[in-house]
Amino acid sequence: MSLTDISLCMDIDFPSEDVPYEEEILRNAYSVKHWLRYIDHKAKAPNNGVNIVYERALKELPGSYKIWYNYLRTRRRQVRGRCLTDSMYDEVNNTFERALVFMHKMPRIWMDYGAFMTLQCKITRTRHVFDRALRALPITQHYRIWPLYLKFVRKYDIPETAVRVYRRYLKLAPDDAEEYIEYLTSVNRLDEAAQHLASIVDNENFVSKYGKSNHQLWNELCDLISKNPDKVRSLNVDAIIRGGLRRYTDQLGHLWNCLADYYVRSGLFDRARDIYEEAIQTVRTVRDFTQVFDEYAQFEEVSLNKRMEMVANDPNATTEDDIDVELRLARFEHLMERRLLLLNSVLLRQNPHNVHEWHKRVKLYEDKPHEIINTYTEAVQTVQPKLSVGKLHTLWVEFAKFYETNGQVEDARIVFERGTEVEFVKVEDLASIWCEWAEMEIRQENYDQALKLMQKATAMPKRKVDYHDDTETVQMRLYKSLKLWSIYADLEESFGTFKTCKAVYDRIMDLKICTPQIIINYGLFLEEHNYFEEAFQAYEKGIALFKWPNVYDIWNSYLTKFLKRYGGTKLERARDLFEQCLENCPPEYAKYFYLLYAKLEEDHGLARHAMAVYDRATSAVKPEEMYDMYNIFVKKAAEIYGLPRTREIYEKAIECLPEEHMRQMCVRFAEMETKLGEVDRARAIYAHCSQVCDPRITADFWQTWKDFEIRHGNEDTMREMLRIKRSVQATYNTQVNMMAAQFINSVNATAESSNTDAMRQLDAKVTAVNEQKERQALKNQTSSNIMFVRGETHGRGNNDKVINPDEIDIGDSDEDADEDEDDDEDQSNAENITGSNKSLPTSKDLNDLVVKKLRIEQQEIPAKVFGGLKVKNQSDDEDMLE
Repeated sequence: MSLTDISLCMDIDFPSEDVPYEEEILRNAYSVKHWLRYIDHKAKAPNNGVNIVYERALKELPGSYKIWYNYLRTRRRQVRGRCLTDSMYDEVNNTFERALVFMHKMPRIWMDYGAFMTLQCKITRTRHVFDRALRALPITQHYRIWPLYLKFVRKYDIPETAVRVYRRYLKLAPDDAEEYIEYLTSVNRLDEAAQHLASIVDNENFVSKYGKSNHQLWNELCDLISKNPDKVRSLNVDAIIRGGLRRYTDQLGHLWNCLADYYVRSGLFDRARDIYEEAIQTVRTVRDFTQVFDEYAQFEEVSLNKRMEMVANDPNATTEDDIDVELRLARFEHLMERRLLLLNSVLLRQNPHNVHEWHKRVKLYEDKPHEIINTYTEAVQTVQPKLSVGKLHTLWVEFAKFYETNGQVEDARIVFERGTEVEFVKVEDLASIWCEWAEMEIRQENYDQALKLMQKATAMPKRKVDYHDDTETVQMRLYKSLKLWSIYADLEESFGTFKTCKAVYDRIMDLKICTPQIIINYGLFLEEHNYFEEAFQAYEKGIALFKWPNVYDIWNSYLTKFLKRYGGTKLERARDLFEQCLENCPPEYAKYFYLLYAKLEEDHGLARHAMAVYDRATSAVKPEEMYDMYNIFVKKAAEIYGLPRTREIYEKAIECLPEEHMRQMCVRFAEMETKLGEVDRARAIYAHCSQVCDPRITADFWQTWKDFEIRHGNEDTMREMLRIKRSVQATYNTQVNMMAAQFINSVNATAESSNTDAMRQLDAKVTAVNEQKERQALKNQTSSNIMFVRGETHGRGNNDKVINPDEIDIGDSDEDADEDEDDDEDQSNAENITGSNKSLPTSKDLNDLVVKKLRIEQQEIPAKVFGGLKVKNQSDDEDMLE
């Protein structure tokens, strides 16, 4: 500080609390830190006090940004809330100006100055401040000034200034053109907005900051120029929108509506109508057509209503006005009537090879013959065979039928002839045209002409070609069309001679294009003319052409008609036919032919031959049909030879049939033996069948066996049946437990030993419950009063001894005599007890019988009896008897 300043400061009367700060300032006059400390101390002082300190500091340090920034912020805070006309605003502005002398490169100062000037509503001076800032700062700092500048020009109604400012800004940031366009639209400068919008649409490198695509920007441009024709004059609207039509083919409907709307708003209604007509004649999708047609219909309706209102409200309306209204009404009605036809045109433009749509178009032209002819002509000329969707030949057929319906048969023939020259994709299409042509001739009663047409169509070409060779034309492959030959054969049958018809059928067979139905029809035709042998020859040829299963119908007809014709007169020939038929016959078709063969042998051959046929049939049919075949075999054998001869059949059936049918066959076999009095045989059959009968599943079988033993057995046979039942049940239980154990071991291979012990205890408990149930069932069987009848046997004397190879040696031969005596005595006692024609037994007799039974049953049973089963102890036997 100079001596003068020091002397001035000594003259000022400082408060006592400011003295330390003043002393520091005297010692460190160029220290920003000490000045800021002094300023913080004076922050709560009056404005003049802190301002004096700021001014003193800036006088010493005029280049300090920190002091200038805080000083300007303090001065702005001091004028906050004051009127804009207050002189303090000018003082603050002067302060900013003095600061910018030194801080003109600081963008923060310029930003604060610009924002402060914007609040003062001094437009020109504020604009000058922003311009000075842009000139003073480097271009790299301009991005901090422009947002405030643009905010300023948008805040006030100064469109010309704002436009000029935006133009300058876009030179620096052209990507913000959308913001400029938005501003121009808001200030109603639509012409310039449309120009800028058109420029960014044409710029392929432009990227919208709002995420809009080029297509969206184009739609905005179209909406802008179409809805404001009176304000947008510098652009060629028609050219712009038509350019969009070529560019954006997925928005044709919207763009056409925009172009028409532009002319409507311009007052050019006829031009707008032309645009709508052009649109509905060029769009290719139903969506675009719907958009354009709805707008078109709304335009015509509004135009009609406005005109009607004008005429109704005009008292001076003339006849010309009424005619104009009628014309507009007729135009609107005509538009609505054409809707379906116009929609069909859209679909045909979308795919001109759609045959179905061409047929729909013909229906829309009902009662308009000229339009129908033109439509058919255009259709057959437009649709290409290789690109057609649908059956192309139907167009030619319907075209010819239209002429035929109207009595122009010659023209119909010309159409058919032209149709036969078309290179269709499939042979069947060409064949259909020939067939329809022949049917037309039949309707016209020109039968000879129809035959000539078929003869011409089926004529052999100069060289043979394969029917499926796509490289050849369909005209070359037509002679192998089965449809054509079928119609030809029908015509020859109806209108030709026997020889010509036979020649047609023979030709079909020679070409090897016949079907089983053709062969059958040929045979019927020959039979109708009494050429039976030739019919059989036709069947033979058909059999040679086809394999199973296609030949089934031919064999069926052939054999049936042969047997009907000759019966048993040509037995050997019939046998040869059946053998030939059955040689390669699949199992699903064999049953019928075997039954027919057996019937022939029964009626005209030998019984043993019939039985041999049935025997062969049992193994030739399907597995599910074997049971029925065996039943038929048994029935026929019983009818011819008697029941004893069926034993061999039953035995073979039991060996061959699956378990389900085998059980039924065993039951029937046992019933047959029972009828013959062979009770032991029946019992043996039941025992054999029981090995595959789980008592839990096949309860019916065991009930049948039990009923048999009640009727024909005794106590011993009943016990034997129950023993077998328990044995079979134990076998199945063992199998089930084994599988369950394997499953448990595989799942719980790493389980703890405690879990294993628990499972064993559970299995033991289940086994004990099962044994208890068995003992209870045996107790019920022994305690019931079953009236046994001694079974009768045949073919043995009283002294004959039957040796059983399966008999078990129980080792008690020394006691046979005693047991025989006991058995005789027990038998007599039992007869006394159970006899129905004697008196009831006394209690003493019952006690004696029970004691003897107990003595017998308490004997120790040899272990060999049980086989692999567990041997029961004596206590178990006593429990069972209890």
